[in-house]
Amino acid sequence: MNITIRTILEDLRGTEEQIDGTVDTLRPGNPKTVVTGIVTAFCATQYVVERAMALNANLLITHEGVYYSHHETSEWLEDDAVYRTKLSLIKRSEMAIFRYHDYWHRYKPDGIMVGLLRELEWSAYVDEQQPATTILTIPAMTVSEAAQYIKRKLGIPYVRVAGDLSQVCRHVGISVGYRGGGTMAIPLFNQHNLDLLIAGEGPEWETPEYVRDAVHQGRSNALIMLGHAESEAPGMKYLAEVLAEKYPMIPTYFIAEQPIYQLL
Repeated sequence: MNITIRTILEDLRGTEEQIDGTVDTLRPGNPKTVVTGIVTAFCATQYVVERAMALNANLLITHEGVYYSHHETSEWLEDDAVYRTKLSLIKRSEMAIFRYHDYWHRYKPDGIMVGLLRELEWSAYVDEQQPATTILTIPAMTVSEAAQYIKRKLGIPYVRVAGDLSQVCRHVGISVGYRGGGTMAIPLFNQHNLDLLIAGEGPEWETPEYVRDAVHQGRSNALIMLGHAESEAPGMKYLAEVLAEKYPMIPTYFIAEQPIYQLL
């Protein structure tokens, strides 16, 4: 049975209502193309595109944009050599690229969050699933132990931590991606009596500075920043598992990237 790109995309959008101004678009690609292989990834880096080509996949499903901006405007890059080289590669590959961001976050529960919780083996500890945050009660551990546990489970070399490393934490909030900013993250500490907030990223002068002041005042607040990709890539790994189960006749792969930053 031949499965087209249109079939896959309709399945991914599910029963969700049309999202106005969504960034979830097929570009490039023809919906009528028969899918011979699927790759999922956090971001369509040049490495990921090259690996997808080597795997003979013709549909790449990526969470973040291809050309370095959320809304995928590229006019400002037209004279940039890096952009032109990558664009040329993608054209030569004849690969379809679908951005799967808004609809995957809109799943109930959020598909990206589900993937992270599965990777951390914390799904059983969930107390409450909110649209942008999950509240958990985990086995008691210090902030330092939580950081080491997260690194081990996600296979990442580092996280960034604010707060007292020896503080014991049980009440935890998780916000993936760019949800670590002050107005979204700070109220969670009081609303849910959190010991620890785990987030992808956010402005460094907002939530981290709040935690600094809280600790100075003798309060038990801590923050672990995973990194944007590190918090969301597990959700795209989970997506590959979902698609492989639904379409066993199509070779399906998740391609992971190395952390973008190196600690010196």
